[in-house]
Amino acid sequence: MVPHLVTALTGPINELEQRVLDSTPAIERWFRLEWMEHTPPFYSSVDIRNAGFKLAPVDTNLFPGGWNNLTQQMLPLAVQAAQAAIEKICPEARNLLVIPENHSRNTFYLANIAQLVRIFHMAGLNVRVGSIDPAIKSPKKIELPNGDTVTLEPVVRTKRRLGIKNFDPCTILLNNDLSAGAPGILEDLHEQYLLPPVHAGWSVRRKSNHFRSYEEISKRFGKLLGIDPWLINPMSSLAEGVNLGEGVGVDLITSHVDAMLTKVRRKYKEYGINEKPFVVVKADSGPGGTSVMTVRDAREVEALSAQAHSQTSSKGSAPALMDLIVQEGVLTNERVHDGVAEPVVYMMDRYVVGGFYRVHADRGIDESLKSPGASFVPLAFSDSAHLPQPGAKPGASAPNRFYMYGVIGRLAMVAASYELEATDPDAEVYE
Repeated sequence: MVPHLVTALTGPINELEQRVLDSTPAIERWFRLEWMEHTPPFYSSVDIRNAGFKLAPVDTNLFPGGWNNLTQQMLPLAVQAAQAAIEKICPEARNLLVIPENHSRNTFYLANIAQLVRIFHMAGLNVRVGSIDPAIKSPKKIELPNGDTVTLEPVVRTKRRLGIKNFDPCTILLNNDLSAGAPGILEDLHEQYLLPPVHAGWSVRRKSNHFRSYEEISKRFGKLLGIDPWLINPMSSLAEGVNLGEGVGVDLITSHVDAMLTKVRRKYKEYGINEKPFVVVKADSGPGGTSVMTVRDAREVEALSAQAHSQTSSKGSAPALMDLIVQEGVLTNERVHDGVAEPVVYMMDRYVVGGFYRVHADRGIDESLKSPGASFVPLAFSDSAHLPQPGAKPGASAPNRFYMYGVIGRLAMVAASYELEATDPDAEVYE
């Protein structure tokens, strides 16, 4: 199960691994207490970068696709977590409706939907897939290359409920990140559970809020472990009202990039790290992987602006002003079969259920791996995400490494729960 993994390991990560393993009881108690106070997102996936000297989340997805990349051995963990999650929200649940993204021709994405259907069916629910795509007017059965089939059925909306013909669900699972906005058909469903809620979608969600929450959590967790929170936190800042294509806010982005590179250089000097710092510039909202730019020098921003301008001109329409997040770049020192790799951890409710390495042979250690040409190698989480091996030499044990990934993934999940509480339109306010 363990992929051929080559990791360039240096001091601090081994030290961090040792500190995490020595503190396992305190860490698990810390998470337990957090979940007594806060509700975990229904499901999530976290992209993690292991630089060898630091281990940090760089993207948290609250509508994870890619469940088809989890192996058969991981399914029991996902099924148990699904049972726990549903039991907590709606113990009498019988019928579950899955709402997918509208791109029904993407067979890779539909394989992910088929896997979700399988997980919740094994958790004891009747599961159907209801499409909100106006093009789906009658049931459409799609055969997938792996032998699975998915049947998309048009949703039917009544005054207070959403379902499909002859199927009335008590729970609706969204696997649609609402990056095109929240459709009215999903609003005012007072008699059904919508998981995750609409405000978890990109119509409301902002990465800057998430990383602000994560920074706060990394400080508290760092204190618990007695470590510098920077070892687990990617520093970030927000540049508002930018349009690189029109040259608006170029100076603002340049100053943010310059300030972030200075901070990172200072940290590298403190830890004796002989690497070239870089930052990542990306949209504050929207799925990861869209327009992620790696910048190694503030002077590069001018060139990026010129590039954005030529793309805008060719499309003939000027995009509106947008907010950009400028984040400390975390390089990846992991390799799978000679390809640059990063771990992606999958969670449901409060549990780590699996994950995979995203591998890209044509990308550098300081570039985004979320692009065409990426492949996926399963992580050996099947029996090790919660079972660290005490006494194993740091850096030598795969289960210990995976346990550490799980800890970082769960920290990002705690941050997401804070973030969702802060943006909940129906939150109870206590004066």
